[in-house]
Amino acid sequence: MACLKDKVAIVTGSSRGLGRAIAKEFADHGAKVAINYYQSKEPADALAAEIKKGGGECIVVQAGVAHPDECAMLIEATVKEYGGLDILVNNAGVNRDRTIRRMTVEEWKEVMATDLDSVFYCTYAALPHMIERGGGRIVNMASIIGQMGNLGQSNYAAAKAGIVGFSKSAAQEFAKFNITVNALCPGFIETDMVINLTDEVKAALLAKVPLGRFGKPEEVAQITRFLCTEGGYVTGAQININGGMYMQ
Repeated sequence: MACLKDKVAIVTGSSRGLGRAIAKEFADHGAKVAINYYQSKEPADALAAEIKKGGGECIVVQAGVAHPDECAMLIEATVKEYGGLDILVNNAGVNRDRTIRRMTVEEWKEVMATDLDSVFYCTYAALPHMIERGGGRIVNMASIIGQMGNLGQSNYAAAKAGIVGFSKSAAQEFAKFNITVNALCPGFIETDMVINLTDEVKAALLAKVPLGRFGKPEEVAQITRFLCTEGGYVTGAQININGGMYMQ
């Protein structure tokens, strides 16, 4: 279980949902984890307590990843605590769903800043430390919505599609430093966003999923961990985790 022993990992937006599952997966496999949150302090502290109770190591860092100075602070706080950085998971994100005709400029900018700009800010700040370390793993959380689009989610779809393009370019640039960069494209996973849908909407979504069920956060976490352990020859990939709902 200790295949990430002595590795240092940052997971942005890890107080809840997919980020929480990924941080827990990393800690369970021996990594020292920086749990990042912006507003959800209590869930972040609860996760830290759970990890420490299980014998893992972690710190909790508040940082709004839509802001470049706070991204730099998150990276530096982690490096100061643990002496380096091996893994960065750019997971933090928000959605502000609205049709284009009704969307405000602020709703567009908030989603782009939090979901896409943050990937650049954190990667930029992390890169020198990974180069110094002799390599690293970067996993960026995109989405099935960035691949196929969705009604009322043009801002979210654009941001997630941008993550895929960024990941492919970064993978080419960073390969010479032994740093891999990949994008995950989850479909509908059992997080708060899906759990809180009406039964009617859930049934309509499930009808489009060949496997006939929603994914589990732990399944996304396991693939993320694989990319950071056995996935050393995988870079520039967009990996579908969607039960067959969208194939590319």
